[in-house]
Amino acid sequence: MAMNIKMYSTPFCKYCKMAKEIFHKRGLKFEEVDITQNQKLMNEMLKKSNQMTVPVFDINGQILVGFNRTKLEEALVKVA
Repeated sequence: MAMNIKMYSTPFCKYCKMAKEIFHKRGLKFEEVDITQNQKLMNEMLKKSNQMTVPVFDINGQILVGFNRTKLEEALVKVA
């Protein structure tokens, strides 16, 4: 099963950078969405998460809000 990862982020979010490091170390492809550049995509993130906080991850339809290394790793293992 292919993994579909979308991360909603901002350029100044240190937790977004930490998440990107995890994806790169695992060799995972992901789509990064900078919500400061696109109001439509920010609204998409709000609809999925009901939060204004980044990062928000959409991993094969599973929504994770905020950076929690353990939960993120668990989500990646489930869909790997």
